[in-house]
Amino acid sequence: MLAEMRIQGLGVIEDALLELHPGFTVVTGETGAGKTMVVTGLHLLSGGRAEASKVRNGMLKAYVEGRFALTGDDAASRIVTDAGADVDEDGSVIAVRSVAADGRSRAHLGGRSVPVGVLAELSEQVIAVHGQNDQLRLLRPAEQRAVIDRFAGDAVAEPLAAYREARAAWLDVLAELLERSTRSREMAQQADLLKHGLIEIDAVAPEPGEDVELTEQIKRLAAVDELRETATGAHAAVSGSQDGDPDAPGALGLVGEAVRRLASAEDSALRDLVPRLEEASVLLGDVGAELGGYVEGLDADPALLEKVLARQADLKRLTRKYAADVDGVLAWAEDARRRLESMDTSEEALSALATRRDELAERLVGHATEVSAARGKAAAELATAITKELSGLAMGQAELEITVEQRPAEHGDRQALAIDGHAVHAGPDGVDEVELLLRAHNGAPPLPVHKAASGGELSRVMLAIEVVLAHADTVQTLVFDEVDAGVGGRAAVEIGRRLARLARTHQVLVVTHLPQVAAFADQHLVVDKGTSGGVTRSGVKLLDQGDRVQELARMLAGMDGTETGRAHAEELLAAAEKDKTAAPAAKSGGAGKRKRAKKS
Repeated sequence: MLAEMRIQGLGVIEDALLELHPGFTVVTGETGAGKTMVVTGLHLLSGGRAEASKVRNGMLKAYVEGRFALTGDDAASRIVTDAGADVDEDGSVIAVRSVAADGRSRAHLGGRSVPVGVLAELSEQVIAVHGQNDQLRLLRPAEQRAVIDRFAGDAVAEPLAAYREARAAWLDVLAELLERSTRSREMAQQADLLKHGLIEIDAVAPEPGEDVELTEQIKRLAAVDELRETATGAHAAVSGSQDGDPDAPGALGLVGEAVRRLASAEDSALRDLVPRLEEASVLLGDVGAELGGYVEGLDADPALLEKVLARQADLKRLTRKYAADVDGVLAWAEDARRRLESMDTSEEALSALATRRDELAERLVGHATEVSAARGKAAAELATAITKELSGLAMGQAELEITVEQRPAEHGDRQALAIDGHAVHAGPDGVDEVELLLRAHNGAPPLPVHKAASGGELSRVMLAIEVVLAHADTVQTLVFDEVDAGVGGRAAVEIGRRLARLARTHQVLVVTHLPQVAAFADQHLVVDKGTSGGVTRSGVKLLDQGDRVQELARMLAGMDGTETGRAHAEELLAAAEKDKTAAPAAKSGGAGKRKRAKKS
């Protein structure tokens, strides 16, 4: 839930604090006062696009700060935790978005700088903003299909996820089969080159790191006399001369003599040194043995050096052609074998691919059919629920229909799938086309909603959809930006009533110009514009009961200065309060039992 929001330097708003009610908060104000900046601030706080033009003239930056109250172990809390953000003692977290005058923006969450995408992820879990642009999006087929999927929840989401997984594998096989079939000559030439390289590498049979080992071995063989002299001298220094000369006992003998002398000393301080000298004696013995073995292992055989040099030459031929070193050559060979597997253009390989394609297509048909069936069932339930809501929005004769039909594949469609003898397009969201049809009155033909509904009716259809879907959605805060545009009279009262019912299960924030809607709010904020020194400034003020009556009277065609206007405003407030107290909690279409569909 959004507990409060502060806006600084955004549009005409210099500095404003909005403390939001957990139920229904309404924002009103005269045209041009800056009501839209409230929604703009919410969009910025939700990770929306930043525009330098929104920064107030004369200010370097615009700031939007929101305090979100978290509920505990939910998706929003996990996003906050993963971002490393600090959560206040009351379980709330502060999100900040700043926009500089040059258009650059930054985001912070819980005192930590985060990518803007983190705010978008958080807002997706807690805020849904609905404005007049949503009505335009609702006209798009993809958006209409999304409405069904959102309402259906897991009933569509689960088979759709399986469908997408099978479709990805099916498309990969289709692409591979097409490539092998159309590029067989080119692929055969490439395969010959790869085979030749593999034959050459396999003939040499290099081992990992062999080139490095050979280089070391060649250095040793080329300098065998110098190495023998060095190792022999070192061995004598450690173990003593081989002829047993007592005048050259070596380090091992000297340490042994020291052990014998100290072991018989009368002073315990000297005797305590004996164990350490014995350890040194053991170590020197090991080194002496290794030096002796090294000297014995040195080979001055010229034939061996020639053989090693020949092996090095073989490896160098490979490294000149395929990679910088032997390990790179082996990696090239491994990659070449994988590429050869995908270049097999024989009839057997193509037949195996075709069989795999058909198997995946059969699976895909099963998943697509399951998705279509779930959408068809959800469409019928959703249409009934929306029609019921429209009857309460002064559209008593209107009836909404939702059709779910398979989209036919066009000629040459490479993503065509055969279902029940018909070729359909297998898109990423299934094979269905969803359309919202509105029957404006009894006897009228069902038409696409944008053709059958006026601007005001389209607003009511949008609101009816949101009222129904709100019970199928886990988003706690719903924001409506003048979705009541083009509506008045009785329909406006019904819109206010619906929003008040939504506020029983959600936090609702509404920007409106209709007094009938504003009267139903639990809390009333007004965006007030003033001019000082030729500079226009707007702020946000929380209205008490008296101020609220005056604001509603102003909204009633500017009647704030008349007793009639005040009386009408008081009547509106009283009627709304009575309705909110008496009306039962709204339920819609059984959607409250559904879970929100995950986005893929």
